[in-house]
Amino acid sequence: METKAMPKNTTQEERLDYLVEEFKADSAEYKELQTPNSTEDKRRILRSLMNIRMPKELSSEVMKVQDEYLTERAAEKGVVNLSDIPVIRDGLSVWQGDITRLSVDAIVNAANSQMLGCFVPMHTCIDKAAPTSITQAYNKRMARCS
Repeated sequence: METKAMPKNTTQEERLDYLVEEFKADSAEYKELQTPNSTEDKRRILRSLMNIRMPKELSSEVMKVQDEYLTERAAEKGVVNLSDIPVIRDGLSVWQGDITRLSVDAIVNAANSQMLGCFVPMHTCIDKAAPTSITQAYNKRMARCS
């Protein structure tokens, strides 16, 4: 997949447009998909394209833009630090809410046996909150184990 370089100082909307087009171009089935005009619809399309993408290499430019985009989306939702969560008793806190907002070292992924997660468009499975590069990393690791 040949990618175009993203100019510096891009807006979140420009990142979204770029990612939608790059993920469409990466998909044989959805290359010609009509891109909607609304931001919310574009977000749904991007999420779906990211969800169905099988593990394979992603260009460094697309990964960079994806990371910038997802970091900004996380900031828009608001980040919750562990120190913000009340301690119930020694070393025990309970969080009820969107775990993608947590600034923590690790989140346990209840993945499938292939460790690749879900490939259903628009599913809200936690593994799809991570960048697509994570699926590629899991795929490589699982290949070494088999």
